[in-house]
Amino acid sequence: MAQREWVEQDFYKELGVSSDAGADEIKKAYRKLARELHPDANPGNTQAEERFKRVSEAHAVLSDPAKRKEYDETRRLFGGAGRFGTGGGGFGTGGFGNAAGGSGGFSFSDIFDGAASGGGGGFGDIFEGLFNRAGAGAGPGPGPQPSRPRRGNDLESEITLGFRDATLGVTTPITLTSPSPCTTCHGSGAKPGTSPRVCQTCNGSGLVSRNQGAFSFSEPCPDCRGSGSVIDDPCTDCQGTGVTVRTRTVNVKIPPGVSDGQRIRLAGQGQAGMRGAPSGDLFVTVHVGGDDVFSRNGDDLLVTLPVSFSELALGATVTVPTLGQPVGVKIPAGTTDGRTLRVRGRGVPKRSGGHGDLLVKVQVTVPGSLDERAQEALRTYAEAERAGGFDPRSGWAGA
Repeated sequence: MAQREWVEQDFYKELGVSSDAGADEIKKAYRKLARELHPDANPGNTQAEERFKRVSEAHAVLSDPAKRKEYDETRRLFGGAGRFGTGGGGFGTGGFGNAAGGSGGFSFSDIFDGAASGGGGGFGDIFEGLFNRAGAGAGPGPGPQPSRPRRGNDLESEITLGFRDATLGVTTPITLTSPSPCTTCHGSGAKPGTSPRVCQTCNGSGLVSRNQGAFSFSEPCPDCRGSGSVIDDPCTDCQGTGVTVRTRTVNVKIPPGVSDGQRIRLAGQGQAGMRGAPSGDLFVTVHVGGDDVFSRNGDDLLVTLPVSFSELALGATVTVPTLGQPVGVKIPAGTTDGRTLRVRGRGVPKRSGGHGDLLVKVQVTVPGSLDERAQEALRTYAEAERAGGFDPRSGWAGA
């Protein structure tokens, strides 16, 4: 997307949110639209694919506080007027061309067209060097600063993992459809066998200067359009931008012990920068499913262990599953139903090293039916229990 579309495009409208929407509202709106418009859900639908690109671009800007602030200020200053002048934020009634000693107005779109043609040098690079004020009565201020390559936007994705994969760690592939470095020119923007050359007019700075009284006025170089380099023979696949939209697979390494909702950052796996500029980052939000045996509390692993009454009354050593090898847990004689036993170091792996604990909750299981021998044994036990003076309801408020 060309940089001038920050003025021409309403990112809030693309996501269907208001201009004062919070980060959570923006994220929720993007996720809903991304699921509906993703190319995998709309094979062959070019309109859905184009809308998906616009929605992704809008989210990339509005989800980044710094980019959102710059976007809002750009819209506020220039408001889609398209030219610096009476409607362009108060730079003089004659337009930029007249202020610099030129004969006509300076087109705002001219600044941004360089990005659309692969010229790099985004609005922030140009604007911060626009005026350099010298001291009163002094000569011209400093010259233009060297242009910086425009980093690609960050991307977001989601993944759902099973409980054990998330707890133990796993490497899993995800599929992305996004702007990526052109595979033909390897992101340079130049036809294979050729290379961009340094612009001779601005010596690679991307800016040319004019002196006007106490000011040094800088504007985008007309030959390289602010990029600092010139491509004589552009790549035909990316039209010189160094970027194409393609579907790619990224292997995401999930660290052990990741929790539900945690974000994983993959540096350099986001949207490609223009003409070889650094790529943005990819942020993957992890959703963790449940498990039939285990649950989790922080770094501790929880399991409910079915036991018999005799095991609690007499004591026993019972084999308990873990995320690795099973472990033997000793149940002391006289253990009450619902008690939790702790096994050190057999829980969830910690980010700082080591493991949490395994918490084993014992739960009595009553048999549904008994044969005559078992019934007789229980009657004998009940009589001995009463003779010994044991009353399970002793001290109970309902007694």
